[in-house]
Amino acid sequence: MATDVSPPQFLQLLADEQRWRLLHELARSDRKVSELTELVDKPQNLVSYHLASLRNAGLVSARRSSADRRDTYYRIDMRRCSDLLRGVGSAIQPGLRLEVVDPPTSEVRSSRRRPSVLFLCTGNSARSQMAEALLEHHSGGAIRASSAGSNPRPLHPNAVRVMAEAGIDISKCKSKSLDRFLQTRFDRVITLCDKVREICPEFPGGASVTAHWSMADPASEGTTDETSYAAFKSTAEELDSRIPFLIGELMVHTERRTAQ
Repeated sequence: MATDVSPPQFLQLLADEQRWRLLHELARSDRKVSELTELVDKPQNLVSYHLASLRNAGLVSARRSSADRRDTYYRIDMRRCSDLLRGVGSAIQPGLRLEVVDPPTSEVRSSRRRPSVLFLCTGNSARSQMAEALLEHHSGGAIRASSAGSNPRPLHPNAVRVMAEAGIDISKCKSKSLDRFLQTRFDRVITLCDKVREICPEFPGGASVTAHWSMADPASEGTTDETSYAAFKSTAEELDSRIPFLIGELMVHTERRTAQ
């Protein structure tokens, strides 16, 4: 359970250079402790100590790897970080409250190249299909999203159901093999499955960023339709908490390239 964090306490957490570097790395991709240790060039006990502080504040969470149960993936809670940053601004002066940037208008979208993202998982039957649909929807078409799987399976009915409740129809979507995209260049390649991350191939030119979002397979959760549906609903909510920040990052990068 995350503890309440006041604006000064939040700033103290961020002021530590090691915690700042850990958050910076986790904002790019979910990571194992061994990976974070290498990235920040610090011993594991120190990295674990700082991760514990970030977890206690609710800024970071952990999940067992589905590829190797001995490993744990750490992820940043971008929405909580955003809320706390807004709180810092408002605590100093209400006018300093951060504002959410709206998706670009159709006029802006037509004036520049659309960033492209490929989501990968095992079956392309749930997580990656949902991520593709949500990214297209939330970006208003400003970002070109695709999805694929290492071992494609038919689209899961609960994925269709959960997306329909969000006003998004994916009922006619087909599962695709990642082999289909091996000759395509993407700005981002994001793996959603721990197993696929281990076998993720190289793409032409190399994606600008290859990231990992460690997410449980909702199709393997629950023993009844009700519990299965709850797992899919939870997956959609987690994707919904991540995708707006991906959109913001991609839009900033696109604007910088356009300005050059």
